[in-house]
Amino acid sequence: MFIGEVGDINRFDSYEQIRRYAGLNLVENSSGKHQGKTTISKRGRSLLRSILYRMAFTMVNKNKEIKELYKYLTTRKENRLKKKQAIIAVIGKILQIIYALVTKNEEYKATRVFTQNRLEQLKVA
Repeated sequence: MFIGEVGDINRFDSYEQIRRYAGLNLVENSSGKHQGKTTISKRGRSLLRSILYRMAFTMVNKNKEIKELYKYLTTRKENRLKKKQAIIAVIGKILQIIYALVTKNEEYKATRVFTQNRLEQLKVA
């Protein structure tokens, strides 16, 4: 379903473009001195957003690395995310992984999911 909605991934310059295409980019609702909440734009393809949301839930339950990331995002001491906010962050990571695998024509390797700094943060949490 993901490939059906996105089409050829190579037509995008980065995973961020796919994220915006799905309407998952962050926008702030502010005016003048009023600073509102930051939410996702929802200006993209709603079906793709739904597919990514379901993919994120599956990955949080089945994939060890994504599960650790989700747990870290929801339990860290500074800037703790709510559950749905963490799912949106996980979607970004999933898109980053998919984009890298397709454009570099590689197989998934769990050791390459996180940088050394992120691994240290996950171990501390």
